[in-house]
Amino acid sequence: MTIPTPTLPTLARISLRHPLEVVICLLLVAMTAVVFAQVVARYIVQAPLSWSEELARFLLMWLSMLSAAYAFKTKSHFALRILVDRFPRKLRHTVSILVHAAGIFFFAVLLYFSIVFVAGVGGHIAPALQIPMEIPYASIVVGSAVVLIELLRSAWHELIGRGIKATD
Repeated sequence: MTIPTPTLPTLARISLRHPLEVVICLLLVAMTAVVFAQVVARYIVQAPLSWSEELARFLLMWLSMLSAAYAFKTKSHFALRILVDRFPRKLRHTVSILVHAAGIFFFAVLLYFSIVFVAGVGGHIAPALQIPMEIPYASIVVGSAVVLIELLRSAWHELIGRGIKATD
């Protein structure tokens, strides 16, 4: 049995349907390529790249924040259910709403202060890449905003009693 190769329209449709996953995959591929290039340059060519460590660090920042958002989106973040599942079935709905409220509060505060922080690093330039430091630090803003959106979405579904399955 042969597996059909996805066509360009199919890949575009998947990318539009799952943009967060596509960006995470691209970041992981880019980070792997940068680190591999640094290893090759350092140990085979004997000429290390001056910018690769900084770029890998910035890619890791973006990858970490967006992966956290993905974990919230798919409900694979263990902290969301570990507390709720310890309560009797009758209290789980209420506790779940309280857990959502705590998460919403935390990420709203994180979003606010990350915006303040990114505004505060204006004018600073990364030493090796010579890019504004707002670019890597914006990962905190974007990641916390996406987590906040996912938490609000999940809390809404919890409030109206439908819940969200991990695949939604």
